[in-house]
Amino acid sequence: MIWLIIGLVLFLGVHSVRIAAPEFRQAQIEARGMNAWKGIYSLASLAGFVILVWGFGMARQDPVVFWTAPAWMSHVVALLMVAVMILLVAAQVPAGRIKAAVKHPTLLAVKIWALAHLLVNGDLASVVLFGGFLAWAVVDRISEKKRLRAGITRNPVAGPVKWDIISVAGGLVLYVLFILYLHKWLIGVPPIIGL
Repeated sequence: MIWLIIGLVLFLGVHSVRIAAPEFRQAQIEARGMNAWKGIYSLASLAGFVILVWGFGMARQDPVVFWTAPAWMSHVVALLMVAVMILLVAAQVPAGRIKAAVKHPTLLAVKIWALAHLLVNGDLASVVLFGGFLAWAVVDRISEKKRLRAGITRNPVAGPVKWDIISVAGGLVLYVLFILYLHKWLIGVPPIIGL
């Protein structure tokens, strides 16, 4: 469990610098340049992610189970994950109506993803992992609202509907790929029993 926690702290910690220490971030960018900052940020994120994944796998070998979800809950999660994939694609393309309405599609996707996975994973390692991501996304969204009020950031403005079509189509393709191949390949377990 300790490696899961270390990986989670490192990964989410790096992603929280803008929340907790914006002056430090800006000082590093000014001293080293944007590319150097992105390089350090990326390496630290990658290290945290690798430790997190390894720690999660280790922690699940000797699980402490708090609850077991009913079988039908996996269908609820499958439905929620459609929205997650659409939001993740919407975050990567110029703003359409979806991105403008949601404002921060990646953060909303992380919140839905974490909550969905908490619904069906009642072991301690999952609670730590998904609960950590859910808490981080909530805090980051609050931070984003404060930056918006301070005039540091702006909300996206709705653009052409073609970006919404691309978001939905791309999200559905990504969803199907995850259901059929990527989840088992990346995570080691099929998202739907029997696949």
